[in-house]
Amino acid sequence: MTTLTAPERTAVPSRREGAARPFALVRHSVALAGRSLVKTRRTPEQLIDVTLQPILFLVMFLYLLGGAVAGSTHAYLQTLLPALMVMNTAFASVQTGINLNDDIKKGVFDRFRSMPIARSAPLIGSVLGDLIRFVILIVVQLGFGYAVGFRVGTGLLPALAACLLVMFFAFCLSWLFVLIGMLVREPGAVQGVGFMAMFPLTFGTNVLVPTDTLPGWLETWVDVNPVTGVMEAARGLMVEGPVAGPVLESVLWSAGVFAVFFPLAVRAYLRRT
Repeated sequence: MTTLTAPERTAVPSRREGAARPFALVRHSVALAGRSLVKTRRTPEQLIDVTLQPILFLVMFLYLLGGAVAGSTHAYLQTLLPALMVMNTAFASVQTGINLNDDIKKGVFDRFRSMPIARSAPLIGSVLGDLIRFVILIVVQLGFGYAVGFRVGTGLLPALAACLLVMFFAFCLSWLFVLIGMLVREPGAVQGVGFMAMFPLTFGTNVLVPTDTLPGWLETWVDVNPVTGVMEAARGLMVEGPVAGPVLESVLWSAGVFAVFFPLAVRAYLRRT
């Protein structure tokens, strides 16, 4: 006679136990950031805005406005590319909110809730995973820029510092679009609201023309616009111009944006999921 024995059950830690472990939130967030990278690798069409769009913007603005604004496309390229890198990276941060909204709508985050992981880990992991999009954008932007004549005028380390500063700003700004992604119901609405916010923030700068050529009211907006400071810092670190003031201003603005929108985004995420 055969005796049947019940299979041994594997102990699964509860959510409370998982979250209570040291650095649980960090470990879970990093693991889910890896999931975000796999998702990006399997859907390369989502990288159009960080590969083709930067090239399109650079070609369009450079050859349409270069001769009229700076007298030559080469001189214009030296001031345009660092600022355009900031503008494109800021636009790319909108996609973070769109992806999160789409995941929630498909029920992906409902499955995460049944796992013994920290509650905020899927949200933080998704945002961290999107950092690779900023890296791809900057590499593409600089690579194509070099192909058409752009040259760093300062050195490797200042140029690397400019890239890190731009990524830090985009990371902090992405929490605004995470918040929007938690508040609206459709991914298309996130894109619409996000672009409405981004147009005055990015085009309302000196990215295309010098500030002193603008009307008085617009010049005032450009001077207080935080994106202008990041563009000035990127130009100073990569080509020439003041560095200390714009860099300090950029870091403070980035930290301020993060301090405001990170807790609001997490709170909205916890309420929605």
